[in-house]
Amino acid sequence: MERRGQCIAVVSGKGGTGKTSLAAGVGAALALSGSRVLCLDCDVGLRNLDLTLGLSDRTLMDFSDVARGRCSLDMAAVEHPKVPGLFLLTAPVRMRGSPVTAEQMAQLLREVRTRYDFCLLDAPAGLGYGFQLATCDADRCIVVTTADATSLRDAQHTVVELARFPAGTLHLVVNRVRKKLLRHMHATIDDAIDRAGLPLLGVVPEDDALPLCVNQGLPLLLAESQSAAIAYRNIAKRLRGERVPLLRIR
Repeated sequence: MERRGQCIAVVSGKGGTGKTSLAAGVGAALALSGSRVLCLDCDVGLRNLDLTLGLSDRTLMDFSDVARGRCSLDMAAVEHPKVPGLFLLTAPVRMRGSPVTAEQMAQLLREVRTRYDFCLLDAPAGLGYGFQLATCDADRCIVVTTADATSLRDAQHTVVELARFPAGTLHLVVNRVRKKLLRHMHATIDDAIDRAGLPLLGVVPEDDALPLCVNQGLPLLLAESQSAAIAYRNIAKRLRGERVPLLRIR
């Protein structure tokens, strides 16, 4: 039976929301639970998903090579040495020739769906070329925001750009949450849900172990952290259709 995977774009209206860390963490959680997962970096020129996954010295080919037929998907996608079933397809450092088109990306994702259970497309911040490429043929989108006012406003703008997606395929993740900060701002997670107008997929606490893991080239789920890692696992379970209570932020 042919595999029919899901392609999920991970997007944010502004930088600094922790979108790439979320894509890497949830991707690792899905793979560790038995799924075959591709993390696809759509940030041409400023790619850093490879650093977050600890694969910066292993990628040779990028998604433009596959989209243009210069190499196969199997040749370009690199499997993580410590997380079986987790693969990375990186973005080009610079686009050679004309940019990859939405039609070429859609064709690539059709092949990806036959090889992987999940594909997480890490879009660059903003609503430009990389955002359009990541969302052009995605099945679902995760809008990542923090609890601050500017991030929430940008999340609202992002949702407007995703109006073509049907109900039930857009989700919100409130990331980098510190309970004391929320209390100080008189903000709640409900405020974030109301302002973005999306169902909540997960709440991820700020985790001081994350930058250390990135510097060490180690996925957070393989470290001793029990903070954001738990939230990533819970989000992965929800993407697989399980019902999991929201994580309490302490």
